[in-house]
This record gives sequence, structure tokens and C-alpha cells, in this order.
Amino acid sequence: MAILQKCNAAFGCTRPQRIRCQAVKASAVREEGTKSFAAVAAAGFTALSLLTAAPAVAEFKLPPISSDPNRCDRGYTGNTIGQANAVSDKVLDLRRCDYSGKDLSGKTLAGALLSDTDMSNTNLREAVLTKSYGVGAILSGADLTNAVVDRVDFSRAKLNGAKFVNAVVTGVHGAGLAYAE
Repeated sequence: MAILQKCNAAFGCTRPQRIRCQAVKASAVREEGTKSFAAVAAAGFTALSLLTAAPAVAEFKLPPISSDPNRCDRGYTGNTIGQANAVSDKVLDLRRCDYSGKDLSGKTLAGALLSDTDMSNTNLREAVLTKSYGVGAILSGADLTNAVVDRVDFSRAKLNGAKFVNAVVTGVHGAGLAYAE
């Protein structure tokens, strides 16, 4: 069926336009609509499965504690290479060392493994603890005034009464900071 439509001079037409219409079976329209719905539903289910998928989690394991008999003494010298990036020629393994009440002020402990290390009441003024791993460390009453505490994991650490006066504290993990001063 063809219908003639009058041309409107405002749209720049110079002669009447012909519009063609064609009849389509209702079943064909329903079939096309069903295909479209199925495609949209499949895309939706795919997106939902991607959003709800569990993230890949690798098991995290620390190396065995160093057998070096002087490993705890290295805390008094700290790292000497690439301090800001926690790069070192040797892992600074201070796990389970006892520094309670000691003076580690100004030391670079970047990248140090501090798990279960006792640093209670320790002087850590101006110390650098960038990228250190302090899970379960004890820093109760420690003085970290003007220290750099950047990207440190303090999960399960004890920080009651620790002083972070004028310290740079960024990217720190763990709820222990709620009890620090």
C-alpha cells in the first residue's frame, strides 16, 4: 500500500513524497521480540555472573624465619638500600624480635617483616616503616613521632597508646590505629 504525503515547503520539499507500508504477520513480530528478549537476558545473566564471581585469592605465605643468629641486631642498622621503596639486598626479618623499650629512632625499617615483634615503648621517632609487614606486632606505647608509616599492614597489631604525632600515615591496613594517639 502506498500513501502520498503532502510536502511541506518549510522542509525544502519540492514534490510529494511516497511512503511505503508493508503488513507483517503478528507471529513474526512476537518471534523477533522473543529473540531480542533472549539476547538481553543472556547478556544480563553474563554481566551478573561476572559481577558476583569471587575474586581470585592467592594464599599468602611468608618465608621461614631467618636462621641468622644476628637477624634481630639488623633492626639497629635497618635497611640501607632503596629505603623509600623497601628495596634491600637482604630481607629485613625482624619477626619475633624483642625491641621493647629500645631506641630505633631514625632507623629505616622499610620492607621489614615485623610479625609478632615486640616494640612496646620503643622509640621509633623519625623511623621509616614503608611497606613493612607488622601483622600481630606489639607497638603499645611506642613513639612514632615524625615517622613515615606508609603501606604497612598492622592487622591484629597492638597499638594502644602508640604516638603518631606529626607522622605520615598512609595506606595502612588494620583496625589497630583506632587505639593509637
